[in-house]
Amino acid sequence: MLKSFDIYNQNNILKIILALNLLLVGTGSLLYTNRLILKLEAREEQYVQLYVKAVEYLYSSSRPDADSGDLTFVTSEILQANKTIPVIYVDHNNQVLAKLNIDGLTKGLTQAEEHALLRNKMIEMGKNHPPIPVVMNDGKHGKVYYSNSDVLRQITYLPYALLAILTALGVLAYLSFSSSRRAEQNRVWVGLAKETAHQLGTPMSSLMAWVEYMRSDPDQYDGSITDEIEKDVQRLETITARFSSIGSVPTLKEENLNEVVKQFTDYLARRISTKVKMSLASQLPSDQMVKINKLLFEWVIENICKNAVDAMKGVGELRLNIVPLSQQQVAIDITDTGKGISKANMQKVFSPGFSTKKRGWGLGLTLAKRIVEEYHSGRLYVKSSEVGKGTTFRIILNAD
Repeated sequence: MLKSFDIYNQNNILKIILALNLLLVGTGSLLYTNRLILKLEAREEQYVQLYVKAVEYLYSSSRPDADSGDLTFVTSEILQANKTIPVIYVDHNNQVLAKLNIDGLTKGLTQAEEHALLRNKMIEMGKNHPPIPVVMNDGKHGKVYYSNSDVLRQITYLPYALLAILTALGVLAYLSFSSSRRAEQNRVWVGLAKETAHQLGTPMSSLMAWVEYMRSDPDQYDGSITDEIEKDVQRLETITARFSSIGSVPTLKEENLNEVVKQFTDYLARRISTKVKMSLASQLPSDQMVKINKLLFEWVIENICKNAVDAMKGVGELRLNIVPLSQQQVAIDITDTGKGISKANMQKVFSPGFSTKKRGWGLGLTLAKRIVEEYHSGRLYVKSSEVGKGTTFRIILNAD
């Protein structure tokens, strides 16, 4: 059992380590990718600047070396070498003189459609990068609009894709750890159930033999004592049946809720401290039926009541009140006058292994919550608690 709880703590540590690693990898990757993007943007801007210089040379009306074929060839090669960066060159009248790598330009477009497309592209480009001025020898100014290449745009989305992948890995890892923990909890509960059922078998047989022996000589033994011993034996049988049912789907039957709770509280009242005043009140009709598994439901009441007695250190009041919430639901409030539950522990009381007592496995309330919520489709929670004054647990069951 203790090993199981060590596994839970180890899982928590592994979750923290995994989260830190994912955070470090994600942060490092995002920083590196961002740095790479900035370098590529700077490089593409340099290419565009070179493109602008070539445009200034070719389109200048009064360049001194206009007949220089070699230089013109080199400049043309520079212009044509741009295969990836979308650019649009406009003159001083804002008329398009050259364009390269523009998405959407097809042979089927009319002149008006092409003009509208280029204008929209220029507006879009201007939002991302300021246009670079082109200065001619005659003093007139043109502009070169440009945007990032397809490769750079794809790299820009890389951090988001990487973040999504890391998030997905983190979620999968968390679900894996959580599933592992739930499986381990189930193994703990099933193992505890089987072991307890096994250990109770021998003393139960022995007690049954003693009951028959004392009944055979009624003059020597008080009959009321044997009746109580028989109740304990029956209780052991009940406990065995309870533990044996863990791990399988229990059978729910229509039971009179008032009678079930009263029978158990009468039994429990004679076996707890005489300094604990135990009372039961019900506002339900005497024939109110609720679909429950009696053996398991009594276990819920027992766990809560025993925790309450421990919280009161054997001195105080323990009150059970059964009330209708609606035509579909009924509630059982179990109130003690014990030490109460602090706000820090309010969410932990149902966690496996949590206990404020020096002894115990810390499984009582965990099992109780599981029985109510998973087997009976109800609810079990702390309705109210005040440190030094007491606690009220509420069980809600479906009445239909």
